[in-house]
Amino acid sequence: MKKFGVRDQVGYALGDIGGSFVNLYIGGFFLIFCTYVLGVSPYFMGTMFLLGKFFDAICNVVMGTLPDRWKLGKSGDKFLPYINISKWILAASCLLAFANVSSWGSAATHIWVVFIYLFFCVAYTADSIPYGSLASVITNDPVERTKLSRARAIGGMVVGLGFLSFVPMFIYDKAGKVVPEAFFQIAIVFSILSVLAYTGLVKLSTERIRDENGPGTNSDYQFKDAFMVAIKNRPLIGMMVASIGSLLMINGVSQLAPIVFAERYHMPSAFAINSFISIGITLVLFAIVPKLVVKFNKRNLVIATAFFSLAASLVLTLVTIENVYVFMVLYNLATIGSAVFVMVVWALVTDCIDYAELQTGKHYEGTLYSLYSFARKVGMGLGSAIGSYALGWVGFVSGAKSQSPAVAEGVAKMYTGMPVLAFILILIGVGLIYNLNAKRTNEMYAALKERRAS
Repeated sequence: MKKFGVRDQVGYALGDIGGSFVNLYIGGFFLIFCTYVLGVSPYFMGTMFLLGKFFDAICNVVMGTLPDRWKLGKSGDKFLPYINISKWILAASCLLAFANVSSWGSAATHIWVVFIYLFFCVAYTADSIPYGSLASVITNDPVERTKLSRARAIGGMVVGLGFLSFVPMFIYDKAGKVVPEAFFQIAIVFSILSVLAYTGLVKLSTERIRDENGPGTNSDYQFKDAFMVAIKNRPLIGMMVASIGSLLMINGVSQLAPIVFAERYHMPSAFAINSFISIGITLVLFAIVPKLVVKFNKRNLVIATAFFSLAASLVLTLVTIENVYVFMVLYNLATIGSAVFVMVVWALVTDCIDYAELQTGKHYEGTLYSLYSFARKVGMGLGSAIGSYALGWVGFVSGAKSQSPAVAEGVAKMYTGMPVLAFILILIGVGLIYNLNAKRTNEMYAALKERRAS
């Protein structure tokens, strides 16, 4: 069996790239498409996002039990066969989400929007749960898992900053008006790239940690046992709270950002510039975060940067900045705690899964990850809902080609204010609930190493 190396890291990064082409595109631009092109109310969208994500969260738990119960194919792999199937469904959901049905009646349009969003939720869950659980069976080495976590963070940022940043250049014309057909054209490109990226993940990744059940085996798995393990897992509960905060911010501001730069600063292209600034900061963090983790521990690093970002985001919300370039630089510096959290979160979650193995001696990777993902979907739903409701609160007019200055200013305040709530939740989750400090983490892995060797 191949040793862990760059091949695995590249493959794992490709997996997040594949998911991000669809998830981030729908997360960042489905609201704009539905309100501007289809004329759907932002209040309707907010309610749908919220209820849809709770439905999605339930699907997470169901999906998480499947790999723990059954293995597909003859390879003996636990998660890769599921990804090989779900990648096609996810790509289809992206294409359907941006189909222009504006010629339909109002009732039919609203029903279609709800149906497609729920279809996307199921498709993404069927893909993201096996992918997220995959890290725990690629390697059991804490340092190597941190490298996988970093690779996953970079994968998503490649799409979010390197591809999505250019989307506003195509969906807005020179006058700042929305171009309806551009959404579907971009969806075609992103769907193809998503399938190719997931194919790379399957080809490059190796599942090294095997359980005793062979291919097709129906194990003695009991969901209630796994669920009881999860609710007694304090570190996992802490990560669930922190991730609700993180995803609340990421999903909320991703919907508002294109509107802020187009309506508040009258510069849609600033969205791309803002993304390049983020890329620069991310590259610096990519180089130094592993060293900082070794020196300060993952948990301490998250706490310190979240404290800084909480204070900086609060100041940025209270102060009005007219220059778009100054605003972009300060905003990216103020939210640096989010980038750090995203880079180490998967290593922290894997620690939580290993904590469960230490307590029980059993492998519940799929179920535990799905329950954690339940919290992530709640955060996504809240972020999307608040972002959508915020448009209604400030007087956003659906179907209008542009918005009033008062609306633009209100959206900008929501854009800077949502991170404040996010960092409070991150500090509560990681600082107060998550209790695996450096000493306890090292002791845990020493005990697991001894147990696995026996």
